[in-house]
Amino acid sequence: MSYAKLNVLQWHMIDEQSFPLEVPTYPKLWQGAYTKWERYTVEDAYEIVNFAKSRGIHVMPEVDVPGHAESWYPELWPSKSCREPLDVSESSTFDLISGLLSDMRKNFPFELFHLGGDEVNTDCWTSTPHVNQWLQNHNMTGKDAYKYFVLKAQEIAISKNWTPVNWEETFNAFPQSINPRTIVHNWLCPKAVAKGFKCIFSSRGVWYLDHLDVPWDQVYTAELLEGISDASKQKLVIGGEVCMWGETADTSNVQQMIWPRAAAAAERL
Repeated sequence: MSYAKLNVLQWHMIDEQSFPLEVPTYPKLWQGAYTKWERYTVEDAYEIVNFAKSRGIHVMPEVDVPGHAESWYPELWPSKSCREPLDVSESSTFDLISGLLSDMRKNFPFELFHLGGDEVNTDCWTSTPHVNQWLQNHNMTGKDAYKYFVLKAQEIAISKNWTPVNWEETFNAFPQSINPRTIVHNWLCPKAVAKGFKCIFSSRGVWYLDHLDVPWDQVYTAELLEGISDASKQKLVIGGEVCMWGETADTSNVQQMIWPRAAAAAERL
């Protein structure tokens, strides 16, 4: 990354399959790791962040909520048969997120924190009796609860002196409500910047590196500012990111899936 002049690593460290990060305040959380040999200690995270820093690279952590969280405490599932998104009706859910982010803040000094917010199945909430009752008590639909959760998570991140980053689904679902400090991680940026939001470009078609049918020249010619003619709005596109998803690769092929196409994007940036 350093040689290619890529300067931010987004570390999508937790997902539904595994919770591999040590969290001192909640020492049982990383029991949700895929195996006990595939985990990161606090010292590991510190070493990774400082290894990157010495090469001019920031590390932006991502904790994707409320979806992609089946690997968290079972007590945070809406039910045993409906394990994600996280239970929006329990205050303990947000207490844990706050404690998790407090612990992570000690090791991740970069100003941006990615909160995900994509692929949230709100049917899980409406079909779980105690959650559905909570929704009714608060006059909320599933979509309302989705907004409530995302905004509450953003407030927590901001309280830890982070700028929140969210996937574009949050902007598409409630653009008038998300915190104005939010950076929208988008496949196409025109709508986000038109509303005054900063944007990170990641074209789903060509800048997702698991799309092996996309050659490097298409990565290079992707237009970050397509559809944005106003120079003041163009400045809100703060950069771009190529995405490599772990479920499509392993140590035997990940490098050749990333390179040289990531370098083509870096050259364009």
